[in-house]
Amino acid sequence: MSYLSIDIGGTKTLIAVVSEKGRLSRRDKFPTSTDLRTFLNTLFTHLRSYQDVSPSCIIVAVPGIVKNNTPVSLGNRPSWKNIPLYDVINKLFNCDIYFENDASLGAVYESKFYSGKTIYLTFSTGIGGGIAERAKLIKPDTDQFEPGHRLYTFDGQKLEWEDIASCKALEARFNTRATSIRGKSNYQEVAERICLGLKDIIKDERPDTVIIGGPLALRFRHFAKPLKTLLKSELETKKLPRIRPAKSPQEAVTHGIYLYAKGKANG
Repeated sequence: MSYLSIDIGGTKTLIAVVSEKGRLSRRDKFPTSTDLRTFLNTLFTHLRSYQDVSPSCIIVAVPGIVKNNTPVSLGNRPSWKNIPLYDVINKLFNCDIYFENDASLGAVYESKFYSGKTIYLTFSTGIGGGIAERAKLIKPDTDQFEPGHRLYTFDGQKLEWEDIASCKALEARFNTRATSIRGKSNYQEVAERICLGLKDIIKDERPDTVIIGGPLALRFRHFAKPLKTLLKSELETKKLPRIRPAKSPQEAVTHGIYLYAKGKANG
C-alpha cells in the first residue's frame, strides 16, 4: 500500500510517493506557475509518470481554503477560482482524492509530539495555520483558520498580519533572506511583529502548544526569548503555552500527508 502526496506551494509543487511505513520512495518537483492553465497542464504531465504506483489514495495539500473536499481558493493565487484539480487528477488515477489546507497537514504531523491542543503556524510567503491534537485535525469554530489574514494597524496602515510578519514581509523589511537575519535589535523587531498576531491567537484559541514552522523555525532560538517576554507582558500572564520550533520545518506537510492518509485508509 502506498499514498501519493501532492503539495502545492507558492513557488514549487512537490509530488512524492509515501509508503505504508512513511518512507518517501519517489520525489518530483516543478515551479508553480502563476497561470492556472499552465499549472494544470504541467501537473498532469508530471502525474502521468506516477500511474504505475496505483496509490490507495491521493492527498493534495493546498495553501488556501478547502470546503467539502474542494479547493475554493489559494491564498497565493487569488485570481484562481473553482480550481478543477480533482478533474485533472481523476483522469489519471482510480482512487480516493482528498484535499486539505497545507498548514493543517503540517499541524497533523507536529501535534503528534505533544499532548493537548497544538496550533501550527507556518511563516513563509504568507502565514498559514492549523489546529490539531495528537495528529488529528481540530476544526475551528469558524469555517477556516486563517491567521495570516488578521488585520492590524502597523506603521500607520491597516495591514494583514502576514504583510507584517511573514518571511516575505521580513525579507522586504531587512533586505535579506529570513534565515539570514542577524542582530539583537533585528531579532527584537521580528519578535514584535510575530507577537502582534500570536497574542490574539493564544487568547482566542487557548492552545497547549504553539509551533513555529517554515523558514522562521530555523531562526527560532534567536527571537524566542524576546517573543516570550512580549507575550507574557501583552497577555498579562507568567504562564504561556509551550512555544517551540517545528520538528521538521521543511517537510512537516509531507509527513502530515502520510498521517492524514493513514487515518483515511483506516476509516
